[in-house]
Amino acid sequence: MRKYQEEFGKLWDMNPLWSSLTPEQKAFIDTNSEIKKYRKNEMIHREGDMPTHIMMVISGTVRLSKEGVGQRVQIIRLLKPHDMFGYRSAIVGDAHSSCASTLEPTVVYRVRREAFLKVVQHNNEFCFSVLAAMAKDLAISESRTVNLTQKHIRGRLAESLLTLRHTYGLDEDGATIAMYMAREDLANMSNMTTSNAIRTLSQFAGEGLIAIDGRKIKILDEDELTRISRLG
Repeated sequence: MRKYQEEFGKLWDMNPLWSSLTPEQKAFIDTNSEIKKYRKNEMIHREGDMPTHIMMVISGTVRLSKEGVGQRVQIIRLLKPHDMFGYRSAIVGDAHSSCASTLEPTVVYRVRREAFLKVVQHNNEFCFSVLAAMAKDLAISESRTVNLTQKHIRGRLAESLLTLRHTYGLDEDGATIAMYMAREDLANMSNMTTSNAIRTLSQFAGEGLIAIDGRKIKILDEDELTRISRLG
């Protein structure tokens, strides 16, 4: 643990949510946490598992997903470094309502549930920060639900591309999305089949909105993608 902390840093140095902890609480969390490395496409927890830790991404990407009808996977959210997950289930003591797995080699900070709850119960400022984070997550989930159920295919895919662009940024060329996602994952994120995602990406490329180079996607006309996403 100490070796990894020297490499990646302390929890409160990476996410300001934890900055309100007292020195004693920080020491307590230190002794009840670990840093774990995961391989690409490795499962962190499954839907229905009981929570044992709350987690924060240090590096890499975590996808939260649910399995629907016919074993079709729906990606609910993509988590970037310093995003937390698993704390709703940890607080209420419910089983995880989604699966968490990695899109690429990923490092995760894991805090034991009992230690997290003790700090929440004894630090009002920290408790409020956790509530605010949960409220923000809920707002994102509500918006995603409406967009995935009411938008047409082009609108859903345009939104997913823009989400990737704003979440992960662009490469040095100022146009290529800095997240190289498999077509199946992009389809699962957009609530469509892989074949529809490939076909719609080709349409966007033919219209000069994007350029495709393998798994790399370059945004050429962000304004038009935004318009398509907004119109649905």
